[in-house]
Formats: sequence, structure tokens, C-alpha cells
Amino acid sequence: MIDYLKFKSGTDIRGVAVEGVPGELVNLTDEALCAMTDGFLCWLCEKLGRPATDLTVSVGHDSRISAQRIKTAVVNTLCDRGVAVYDCGLSSTPAMFMTTVLADCDAAVQITASHHPFNRNGLKFFTRDGGLSGGDITAILLNAQSGRRQPTAAGSVGPLAFMEQYAAHLRQMIVDSTGEQQPFSGMRIIVDAGNGAGGFYAYDVLRPLGADITGSQFLEPDGRFPNHIPNPENQQAMDSARAATVQAGAQLGIIFDTDVDRAGCVDQAGNEINRNRLVALAAAIALQGHPGATVVTDSVTSAGLKTFIEQQLGGRHHRFKRGYKNVIDEAVRLNADGIDAPLAIETSGHAAFSENYFLDDGAYLITKILIQMVLLRRQGKTIDDLIAGLQEPAEAVELRFNILDNDFKSAGQAVIDGLFGYADRPGWTVAPDNYEGIRVSLGSGWFLLRLSVHDPIMPLNIESDTPGGTVEIARALYGYLQGCNQLDLTPIQAFLQQ
Repeated sequence: MIDYLKFKSGTDIRGVAVEGVPGELVNLTDEALCAMTDGFLCWLCEKLGRPATDLTVSVGHDSRISAQRIKTAVVNTLCDRGVAVYDCGLSSTPAMFMTTVLADCDAAVQITASHHPFNRNGLKFFTRDGGLSGGDITAILLNAQSGRRQPTAAGSVGPLAFMEQYAAHLRQMIVDSTGEQQPFSGMRIIVDAGNGAGGFYAYDVLRPLGADITGSQFLEPDGRFPNHIPNPENQQAMDSARAATVQAGAQLGIIFDTDVDRAGCVDQAGNEINRNRLVALAAAIALQGHPGATVVTDSVTSAGLKTFIEQQLGGRHHRFKRGYKNVIDEAVRLNADGIDAPLAIETSGHAAFSENYFLDDGAYLITKILIQMVLLRRQGKTIDDLIAGLQEPAEAVELRFNILDNDFKSAGQAVIDGLFGYADRPGWTVAPDNYEGIRVSLGSGWFLLRLSVHDPIMPLNIESDTPGGTVEIARALYGYLQGCNQLDLTPIQAFLQQ
């Protein structure tokens, strides 16, 4: 008996799809895939109030080696229920959502596990309303658990080269915004796709608009990811992109994750534009047409970023929970309440603009940045000028504590509750906008202790404006943590002994 709820990963379905990692047995079997696809289709028919025989669903995948097997299971199940299926082949995750906008599909299924290891894969679903919520995924998996399915009927499947249409959409956006047919003429821009699905951006967006893409790397899909993890948050991946940018003498280096819903970049001097710097750049762009508007971010953004958004850009910074869907949903809620929030962005690189259906799309974010590069070039400026006023911390560190109690959520919350009381002391200031965990300012820095979104882990983020400050903050906090027996404190003990 399969426990389908174990496949839930936030707003996605994920599992082990191929052998190759010791101790990880394949559980994303054809049987499980067919049941979960049936579960999705039952959910979709109820949501739209239409039978399966009246639906069109697109199916795409990233570069993972298990993609073809999984696609076959998904497509065959949909066809056996009477659905008209579009096979989009290798695709980015954001492009699959756009099939519901530009190709009139009722829903889309993307086969991806984002930046996770090669042996894993999963399913991500979209309707015209956007990505599904965690509650929707639970409902789908409960359908699978109970064996629900639509009646058997004759469906159809046909190819849809949608990535060509999607790339043309991005190119037209750049041409319209810059007023130039070859806006990147004379510019060298490189792409590091990490052997994921992002190579199209170099070949089908940049080069046709005049860019020299010489020096781009790992553009060819390879689901074993032989060069580096396709993840802008991974330091090895970012170092590789930085080196390639400098070696090529490029004005910009771009790095995508596997399925292109996240991105980071590198300036011409080889400096990362990632995390707080990427948030600052995206905010500077988003607020240009929205004076005084609100930028929603996750909870681990720096104090300097808040100052930059509110004092340099004239906007408002709304620091919310970790988890890109949490950030996006909060921006949607604010807009529904009459508060202009044009951007939701997580420090991981998930960025969603209100003008783009609040879709977290790494290619769209990079497109917005490139448009700014062209406009700034006319003034003799670079994108670095947009974030010149950002104050960055001297030090930043993240420590992750395993929770030793089986009831990890209750145990972690008890640690946080106790820390609220402990923090009532001279020189400690609890942030008034705590939406998760506890964030405390002390000395020349701050820390945030919170529960992981999905795992039995408590991440601790510390930033300091002075060298050596993170150790001092960690030492002050350790006075409380050493009494928390439900945590494995090895990470902070090792950090303090450095």
C-alpha cells in the first residue's frame, strides 16, 4: 500500500525516480505516477466543472534522465481518460504555465524536481490561476490514495513546440521595451544553464537580438548535471558562472536553475548579483512604475536591504515567511486588499512580478534586468548603478540544527517560544514584523531562528555589519540554545570553535 502523502513537497510532488544513490529506493514508479495523474485529473475536473473529455492539458519536462519514462506514464494516463494532451518536450517550468495563457490549455504538468539531485523527479501543476497550493496537492494525493479516476475514454496527444513561442514572447518584450530590433548588439552576455532547461535563453533570446554569447557554458541538457548543481544558491555553481563571465569579458553572466524558475547573475567585474543584491535590483526595477509600492520578500533578507528599499527607492519592505509560494501568496493578498505590491521575491532567486501573473520565472526576471541594461547603457550607466546605495553586511552565516524530537514542529516551536522570553534583555530588540520564527537585532547585526518549511531542521541566519560580529552574536545566542536538548547544536559549537 503506497502512502501517497509522502510525495508531497510543499506545492509540488517529488520522489526518487531512478537508482544511483545508495539508500534511496525508487518510489516514483509508473503505478504511483498513474495514480497521482488520475488524482490531479479528478481535482481538475471538479475545479473547472467539466469532464476530462473537454479538457486540454500540456505536459513538459526538464533535462532529468527519468523525464521520458515519467512523461509516458503521465501522458498515457491523461489520454486514457479522454484528455487532449500537448507534448511540449524539454521546457522550462514557467513556460509550462504560459501554455495556459498563450496556448489556451486548461492546465499544465511540468515534470521536474528543480535543483534536487539527478535521481529525483516530480510533478508540478498549473491552471490559468497559477501554481497549485499545498492544500491542492494534498487533495490530489488523497484522490490517488483512494484510487479515484475519471471514466475511460479516447483522448489524443500531439506535439507542441511551445518553447519557440515562449522565446518569441520574451524577445518581443525586449524589443518593445527598448525600441530596438537588435538591442544587444555589441554586448557579450553569457549563460550558464547548468545542463538544465535554460540553454534556450542563449540560443533563442539573446543571440537573435544581437548578443555575443561566446563563453556561455553547460547549455546542452544533461540530466546527470556533470558540471555543477544547477542552482544559483550553490556556491560552486555561482563561482563557475563568475569565472566564465570574467574569462569571456562579458557585460553580464546569467545562471539558471534546472527548470528556469530561478536565476542569478554576475556583473562585468565578476561580482555576484544574488540573494540581497538580486532582491535589491529587482525591487529597483519593479518600483520604477510603482512609486511607494510594497516589495514582499522572505524573512532572511538583510537590514541593509530594508533601508535600501524604503530610504533609497521610496518603497515599502514587507518581510514575510520563507517559501516562494508563501511570498507570492502574500503579495497577491496585499494587492487584493488594495496595497500595491508589484514584486514578490525570495532570496533563493524566485521572483514574481504582478505584471507577469505573479509567476516565479527566472527568464522573465533576467529579461527585465537586460532591458534595464540597454536603457542604462544609453546613459553611460550599468545595472550596478541601480543598487549602488545597498549596504551589505560584513559577514553572513547560516547554521542548520537538526531537531531530535519526532514531533519536530512542536519541539521547534517550543525553542522559538522560549527564545521570545530570553530575548527580553538589554540590547536585544525583537523585530516587530515576525511572520515566522524570531528575528532579533543586537549590537551591529541580527539573527533569525526559524523552523524549516518542510524538514525537521531549524535554520539560524546571522548577519553582522562588523568583522567578527557573527561569532559574537552566535556566542550570545548560545547562552540560550545550550539548554535546548531537542536540538543538535554541533553546527554552532563548531562555528564558535573556529
